[in-house]
Amino acid sequence: MDHFFASFEPFLRAHGTPVVGLVLFFESLGLPLPGESLLVAAGILAARGDLSPVGLFLYAWVGSVLGDNAGYLIGRLVGRRVLLRYGGRVGLTEDRFARIEEVFARYGPIAVMFARFFNILRQLNGVVAGVAGMRWERFLIFNVIGAGLWVLAWGGGAILFGRHMGHVAAILHQIGPWRASALALAVIAVAAGILWLTRRRSRGAGKPLSNRSVPQKD
Repeated sequence: MDHFFASFEPFLRAHGTPVVGLVLFFESLGLPLPGESLLVAAGILAARGDLSPVGLFLYAWVGSVLGDNAGYLIGRLVGRRVLLRYGGRVGLTEDRFARIEEVFARYGPIAVMFARFFNILRQLNGVVAGVAGMRWERFLIFNVIGAGLWVLAWGGGAILFGRHMGHVAAILHQIGPWRASALALAVIAVAAGILWLTRRRSRGAGKPLSNRSVPQKD
């Protein structure tokens, strides 16, 4: 945690919340920048009173939306072939782009709304939506909603964590490292179990009726 703040705190103190929006703008164009980490660090500083929570939310939200829509415009104007020709310089390989296109083709605007919660999708959702020819009005609506949810989740979550960080540290100190590790493993095990059950049920629901056992009438 100390190393985390050592990387971002001086930068954020020097430039304030506008720089968060600026970094998120360029990250949304596909550049490999630590936008999410910077948002979390800024949220913890906002919890301490060093940055404005409202200013952080607005700059992060607007920067994310503007960056995604600039990416949409680039994708719409330039096209897939040119993007793949020069995208390798920023890690945009043909295989990676094809996987993102598959997600967008399958989930449409829902993928736009939740793209920011997944790495790579966060950086390229606007570009891919533009290449795919999604209507801009539709993209904009779901992008605005998704960016707002993402900023609330990471920025707001960091603010809450920062305000209660002392209490969390005290609790972890009381229960000790072994019990804390056991608690973390238990939470992970429960989450993995729920995910496994959910996938199993969804696969069962997706099987054709002909493959299921149907009771015979007498």
